[in-house]
Amino acid sequence: MAEPTTGTPVTASRKFRLILRESGVAREMGGEDTTVGVSIVDRVFSEALDANASDIHLHPERNQMRIRLRIDGVMHHLGNIQLEYMQNVLARIKLAAGMHIDEKREPQDGRIDMEYAGRRFSGRVSVIPGLNGEKVAIRVLDPASVRLDIRQLGMSSETLADWVRAIHTAYGMIIVTGPTGSGKTSTLYASINQLDRKSRNIVTVEDPIEYEFADNVTQVQVTEKMTFPRVMRSFLRQDPDVMMVGEIRDPESLSIGIQASLTGHLVLTTLHTNNAVETLGRMMDMGGEPYLIASTVVAILAQRLVRTICPDCKEPFEPPADELEALRFTPVELKDTVFYNGRGCSLCRHTGYRNRVGVFELLQNNYRLKEIITQGASVLELQKAAKEQGMKTMIEDGRDKIIKGLTTPREVLQAVYSTSYDAAEDKPKEDDAVADER
Repeated sequence: MAEPTTGTPVTASRKFRLILRESGVAREMGGEDTTVGVSIVDRVFSEALDANASDIHLHPERNQMRIRLRIDGVMHHLGNIQLEYMQNVLARIKLAAGMHIDEKREPQDGRIDMEYAGRRFSGRVSVIPGLNGEKVAIRVLDPASVRLDIRQLGMSSETLADWVRAIHTAYGMIIVTGPTGSGKTSTLYASINQLDRKSRNIVTVEDPIEYEFADNVTQVQVTEKMTFPRVMRSFLRQDPDVMMVGEIRDPESLSIGIQASLTGHLVLTTLHTNNAVETLGRMMDMGGEPYLIASTVVAILAQRLVRTICPDCKEPFEPPADELEALRFTPVELKDTVFYNGRGCSLCRHTGYRNRVGVFELLQNNYRLKEIITQGASVLELQKAAKEQGMKTMIEDGRDKIIKGLTTPREVLQAVYSTSYDAAEDKPKEDDAVADER
């Protein structure tokens, strides 16, 4: 069918508009409201924005194009587009994103500006040729996210206080770690909002630039010629106080980041590792000298996003015993805790979940940790030292959010449990009993 969903006609309200920017002038993208291609594109974007989707996927299949939305980290089917309308839809999206509509054999990237219900949004567009045609993925970006208050991320009061103290350090390296889609960028942007942008020179290098700061922040987009290392070197000649590096991808970027930290700059960056402690090992694997890592790293924040229970269909329930066992709930906690889940309703698309919240672990680099990092300690030794300093792991933070009724054991296990530590004291007690039987 031509419509992505049933019910309301495709010629729905013109609350949605695509905006073209040419020579610094913004204007509405042309197209008749009654044209099927225009109507489908408008409807898909409107549905995605209404559902607070983070991504839109247009996936070509043999007989149709499937439309899917990523909502709260999970893919949902929205509808299908008939083959006869596919090219019209693709052409409109490509034109809006500044792509070549006649190029169908090479990947293309672009950006879309849009207006919906009086608010401005943008979208990062990627088109790639596939077996049955061109696949489109659009990351929906809400400029309001750049103004996110750090207190809205979901950190516990203790973690928040320690993190705010860390980002106000005069110099050093602060790292946020986690997989793609774990909210690292939101955390960095919210952290920069906490800094004094009027009296400090703040620069960022990103790939891509997702959100634009309103004032006093210079943002640079990575390109083939303007790589992370090249831009970082140039930044050091720009008299920066704070440097945000979207991601440390290679030994060269790490080396420049460490040197910048040593010479009086505050470097905020991200790495892709499973947890906070493994980040130190990853930096050593990338060629970082242990004594330099020990002297420059201020704090490492690992995070994941878990879905929160829909407040409109929230009800008590009894979680499976194996989930409670995996999360190491104590008998006292089991006795005193009422567990909740979502029954499912129209407001949460019958998933039982609506919106997401972060689960965190913050590793602070104290004197003891610096000492064993310099000695080239193993991950197990680093983990033990982190425990001794009182670091709360992501599983422990997730367990606290379960007790508060924010999310479910299954959500925490799916998001975090695969990153649980191999330290002996963190293994389930049953492992010892099984070993004894053998």
